[in-house]
Amino acid sequence: MLSLSFTPLVPWPVLAGFGIVVAIFCVLALLARGRTALLRSVALALVLLAIANPSLVREDREPVKDIVAVVVDRSGSQALGDRPAMTDAVRAELQRRFGALAEIEPRFIDVPDAKDSDDGTKLFTALSQTLADVPPERLAGVVMLTDGVVHDIPASVAALGIKGPLHVLVTGHPDERDRQIKLIEAPRFGIVGRDLTIRAEVMERGGTGNAVVTVRRDGEEVGRRAFPTGQPFSLTMRIDHGGPNVVEIEVEPLAGELTKVNNRAVLPIEGIREKLRVLLVSGEPHQGERTWRNLLKSDANVDLVHFTILRPPEKQDGTPISELSLIAFPTRELFVQKIKDFDLIIFDRYANQSVLPSAYFDNIVRYVREGGALLIAAGPEFASSSSLARTRLAQILPGEPNGRVVEQPYKAALTATGNRHPVTRALPGSEVSPPAWGDWLRIVSAQVKPGIQPILQGPNALPLLALSREEKGRVALLLSDHAWLWARGYQDGGPYLDLLRRLGHWLMKEPALEEEALRAQTTGHGREIRVERQTMADTIEPVRVTGPTGTERTLTLAQGEPGLFSTTFEATELGLHTLRSGNLVAFVSVGPPNPRELADVFSDTERLKALAEATGGSIRRIAEANGGTAVPRLQAVRSGRLAGADWIGFRPSDSANIRGVEVYPLALGLWALAALAGAVLAMWLVEGRRGSVA
Repeated sequence: MLSLSFTPLVPWPVLAGFGIVVAIFCVLALLARGRTALLRSVALALVLLAIANPSLVREDREPVKDIVAVVVDRSGSQALGDRPAMTDAVRAELQRRFGALAEIEPRFIDVPDAKDSDDGTKLFTALSQTLADVPPERLAGVVMLTDGVVHDIPASVAALGIKGPLHVLVTGHPDERDRQIKLIEAPRFGIVGRDLTIRAEVMERGGTGNAVVTVRRDGEEVGRRAFPTGQPFSLTMRIDHGGPNVVEIEVEPLAGELTKVNNRAVLPIEGIREKLRVLLVSGEPHQGERTWRNLLKSDANVDLVHFTILRPPEKQDGTPISELSLIAFPTRELFVQKIKDFDLIIFDRYANQSVLPSAYFDNIVRYVREGGALLIAAGPEFASSSSLARTRLAQILPGEPNGRVVEQPYKAALTATGNRHPVTRALPGSEVSPPAWGDWLRIVSAQVKPGIQPILQGPNALPLLALSREEKGRVALLLSDHAWLWARGYQDGGPYLDLLRRLGHWLMKEPALEEEALRAQTTGHGREIRVERQTMADTIEPVRVTGPTGTERTLTLAQGEPGLFSTTFEATELGLHTLRSGNLVAFVSVGPPNPRELADVFSDTERLKALAEATGGSIRRIAEANGGTAVPRLQAVRSGRLAGADWIGFRPSDSANIRGVEVYPLALGLWALAALAGAVLAMWLVEGRRGSVA
């Protein structure tokens, strides 16, 4: 390819000034001398041309194909209805048709959901990143295959940054129907035992105007009611327990609706205990009494009521009542009127000294069976005739003393059951044998009830700590009063804080300390989910995982610690996943509880219309009435409009790679010098002849 090029010997402004002077001189010469000045003008023009230094440039050019970017939307909303099949069919057809255009190279860009965010569909971001290595002049156009629900649309063509046309092919149908739940007020925290209010709205297109809404808490249905669509409604929900309370609000589906995934809104509410009320009754002053008090008072979330019986009713020493600084033990108020206000009752070395009537023990039994918690921290009195095991509490206690108290040093040890139980599993120091903690010096000999396995044992395998469930409540029996030795650092002490806190929290039904539990949580690494199964059994059933769209998979968990099985897996969908193992159910939400991709699921031809038309492109639906797809023809267009009723066009750029360049100077060499000399000689001869004639 030949072209003319100028590389002046002086800067262009100087050359331009010289050219103006030459032009003025030539005009004046022609006016003054007539045609005889033409040779002078030619000579000056040749000098000016020599300074401009013209050259013929011959380029060896290799044509290159123009690029057309084909952006394929693979986001969550594109997975609804028949859009996946429609997208695959159109993508394959576009690839086939681009193959027939020799001067165009298609570059396909599949854009999935963002793994670690809820930013929605980012097609233009992906387009910009992919075309970073493409010169703007080589981009002949862009085709977007999408449902039109895009969340990063540029504000203008200038912000878009492309020179070619943008053509949008929209999947989906104009008559789509759908119904979904929208959360308006969604509290994230709630006080255990109290009600909170959730506000929501059923939104629909092509619906009936009314819908039945089902409410579940932790997988169990708690209510069902019909509400008008398009109007906010309120739900009252009681927070039953601490930790995550997963509330699901599900609306019945429409016939033939686009998707059922957004018919359910998930709200994880963290249950917070306002105060844990604990009643501690010490039967007499002793060394371990302060250990219990300090432990319970150190927890800001515990409201402790502590009584120590210093003067039993039968004690008669003649001291006048007016000189006693003691207050009466408010037995009726504590064990009749306000017993249900307590989350835990602890009897610490308490002996039956007729302080509590038998009817009050019946109240305690009823309190436990209705969901309360009782801890007996026993001393020598438990083996005596005044033992609590001789009262009506005996029917709920996990063990019965045999009348002996063993006084000898021993190390508390975990039983086989204790190695699995969350109260004692992996206690610091238990990983070696004998355990790396100090001795206790006393234990009350007792026999546990059939079916109950102690979790700690003393010398000769005597039970030391036994736990039991009584209907809705729980009972613990600690058969030694020497836990304080660990607190005082005797023989380097022991993990008394871990043991007693876990024991108290198990009694008060802390979810993390349940013997049989299924837990799941995201690990913070993308969509990775960690699943844990706590059990007292040797083996467990596989865990079944149901995804937001109903897809199922089975997980096999591996045992790490005794009684604790776990695994991790990568979730493929955003939203709520349900896990089941036997009769246990757990929930985990991947990404946001209600993803942005499912907030607006209807295909749309309006969002991208202005931008596409501003680039000279077009936007159209590809669905046909007969269920097929209408893929427009592809054409290279040199000029004129770039879209028609059944075709879309791309503007070729005639780009090429230059493989070599040859330069032929026109104002240098002998021939240029000869031309200039000839012009000067002709001027001299002509003007000389005119002078001689004159």
